[in-house]
Amino acid sequence: MPTLGDTLAAARRSSAGLEQWLRRTDPALAHEAAAAAARIGISVSGYARMAIANFTRLAGEEDWATLMSGLRDSQDPGTTCLAAMVHWRLTAPACRAHSNTQEAGITAGGTHG
Repeated sequence: MPTLGDTLAAARRSSAGLEQWLRRTDPALAHEAAAAAARIGISVSGYARMAIANFTRLAGEEDWATLMSGLRDSQDPGTTCLAAMVHWRLTAPACRAHSNTQEAGITAGGTHG
């Protein structure tokens, strides 16, 4: 069973392997992530890496508390963590300033709307 650190490290450096792992561990979430990734023109693994980065930078105190609670009770903290971060990204209210540039609609002048 991979540790949380193993999973996060794999998410940061992996491509096809992460996508396959997500499909095996949570097919429904993998499907949702694939659809979201396709909408913005990136891979599922890219979407997962984006979700991790966004969660790390932008998640609120309540989101972190929910994640930590889930990790405490989990038999597989790596899966729980990655799934929670991807789910958070899929359900987070749209914030154009904190998404990737294609999704955000950032203009050449660096502004957003």
